[in-house]
Amino acid sequence: MLLACVLLCALLVLPPGVALAKDATTKTSGTKKVQVKEKDYWNQFRGPNGDGKSVARNLPIEFSETKNVRWKTPIHDEGWSSPVVWGNQIWLTTGREDGSELFAICVDLESGDIVHDIKVFDVANPQKAYGGLNTHATPTPIVEDERIYVHFGTYGTACLDTKTGKKIWGRRDFNCDHRVRPASSPIIDGDSLFLHFDGVDVQFIAALEKKTGRTLWQKNREVDSDLGAVLKAEGLSDGEIEATKEEKPGDNRKAYATPTIIEFQGRQQLISPAAEVTFSYDPTDGEELWRVRHPGWGWNAACRPIFEHGLVYFTTGFSKHLLAVRPSGTGDVTETHVVWSAKRSAPSIPSPLIVGDLLYMVSDQGFASCLEAGTGRELWKERLRAGGYHWASPLYADGKIYFCGKKGIVSVIAAERKFRLLAENRFEASFIASPAIAGDNIILRSLTHLYCIAEDYERTKVAYDQRAGRDYAE
Repeated sequence: MLLACVLLCALLVLPPGVALAKDATTKTSGTKKVQVKEKDYWNQFRGPNGDGKSVARNLPIEFSETKNVRWKTPIHDEGWSSPVVWGNQIWLTTGREDGSELFAICVDLESGDIVHDIKVFDVANPQKAYGGLNTHATPTPIVEDERIYVHFGTYGTACLDTKTGKKIWGRRDFNCDHRVRPASSPIIDGDSLFLHFDGVDVQFIAALEKKTGRTLWQKNREVDSDLGAVLKAEGLSDGEIEATKEEKPGDNRKAYATPTIIEFQGRQQLISPAAEVTFSYDPTDGEELWRVRHPGWGWNAACRPIFEHGLVYFTTGFSKHLLAVRPSGTGDVTETHVVWSAKRSAPSIPSPLIVGDLLYMVSDQGFASCLEAGTGRELWKERLRAGGYHWASPLYADGKIYFCGKKGIVSVIAAERKFRLLAENRFEASFIASPAIAGDNIILRSLTHLYCIAEDYERTKVAYDQRAGRDYAE
């Protein structure tokens, strides 16, 4: 009787919508605040420098659904955008499965509480096809002090106030047919915001004034290419070529890559992979500086280029080549400035990673490999034992590389000249978004949840706050 009375009293004093905790996340050592320097905020796709590297230390190597999980928050609907961090805020986007509504969500870094859940756009006629290959909310936003820029490709781009959640400006007049929905992420340099639109119908890059959304310049970039000739060179029969051209007209025009800004010999360049060609532009006015043609089926490029050792490294989409290019010269420099190229186990979706003089990458099929960045010589290639597809780009921190797989396994290896597996961490989840770092926390986005991974936390079961809609720590 006494026990029943205690339980009844507990139910009466619980806030509305909060269920009794069936379990809890507990801190197994002293409490500590998240400490992040502004220059190290993971504010864009692949981090502060766009290269997948973090200066963080003391990150967990081993974790799971219960081990070293600080909090776990459900994210409604679906999106593959990667989380970005500014201060104590984590931002990401999501959208209805049918694409009719698109949202920006802000999660508190300390608690996992949802701070903002903002409907950014209603979409009258979202693309219906190819649902299994992409979502309507795949481009990763970019955040800075008091502002976040969310991008949904042809559906629209907006700037939001990160404190109030109010829309500062929006653009919905840049349009293309992505065919497989949008994926290119925006980037910022100075006062400019850069956007890719590489559809099967039109292809262009635009620079906006980030404060107002006003167009600074727009550069069309259709490549003179014959889809039939490319397919024939790759060995397809006449019947296969005609079927492809009828089923997927303009398929060789589309791309999903994210640009990057480099400085070479005192001049800035905007490195911008498109379908069949990677371009270099002057970011101030869009003047083309040079271009490199992709080999073979060089469309569907989805990487973000990286710049190290005086070379630009990028992958080429369907043709699965990795190129290292010297960013000088003018015009078409394909025959003169490609220092080396590699095809063995090169990915079509994940971007590569360079640590010191070594380049690491994971193929879509889950083969990790290490090359000498200066020469392209392969040092090792290993299938991650976890297996399965990998679409997320790898992350480096503190001598370790993290690979997130679609089967819900995060493999951790040592960043060394010989392959050394440190851990395989299994979740009841699927990872497509690339991971982020916030201080000594790893932020993982699965298809359904956002995880904060940190040392010395133990999550025993699922405590669910119905009002906040998240798992929480007691």
